Amino acid sequence: MSTANPAALNFRSAVEADVPELVKLVESAYRGEASRGGWTTEADYLDGQRTDENGVRQVISAPDGVLLVVERAGELVACCQLEHRGDHAYFGMFAVRPGLQGAGLGKEILAEAERRARETWQATEMRMTVVNVREELIAYYVRRGYRRTGELSPFPYGDARFGIPLRDDLAFELLVKPL
Repeated sequence: MSTANPAALNFRSAVEADVPELVKLVESAYRGEASRGGWTTEADYLDGQRTDENGVRQVISAPDGVLLVVERAGELVACCQLEHRGDHAYFGMFAVRPGLQGAGLGKEILAEAERRARETWQATEMRMTVVNVREELIAYYVRRGYRRTGELSPFPYGDARFGIPLRDDLAFELLVKPL
C-alpha cells in the first residue's frame, strides 16, 4: 500500500522558466475579474498590474531570498517570497490560485514558509506588509499569529508597476509574528 499523498504539496525554488506562469498566477490572485474567483482580490481598489516578469525575476535572483513555487500533482498552485533580513524574514508575493482559495492551502503554505525561515536562517520573526484597507486579509494573518503593528509605509502612488490605485487612502501596514 502506498503512503504517498496525491494531494501533497511540493515546494521548490522558482527558476527562470517559471516566470511567465508565476506572473499569471499572481495577477489572477489579485487583479481583474479572474481574481474575484478567490477572496484575495484587490480589484476593488487597485487596477493595473500586480507584478510583471521583471519583478518576478528580481525576486528569483535576490541573493538573500527565494521565491517558492508550490505544486500539487505537478501543477503550479501557489507561490510565496521569503527574504532573509538579519534576525527576521520577510514574507511576500503570496498567491494561491483563486479557485483553490479558502480550502486551507494558504495556511499550509504559510506554515511551511515560517518553518523554512526559522530552520534555514534562524529567523526569530516573520514580517510582511499588507495594504491597510485589506481588513479581511489582515484578519486572516492575525488568526495565524501575526500582530498588527500600526506601522504604515506609503503606497507608491504614481508607480504603475504596483498598480493603479482606485482610492487615495492606501498604505502598507507591517504585520509581525515571532517564530
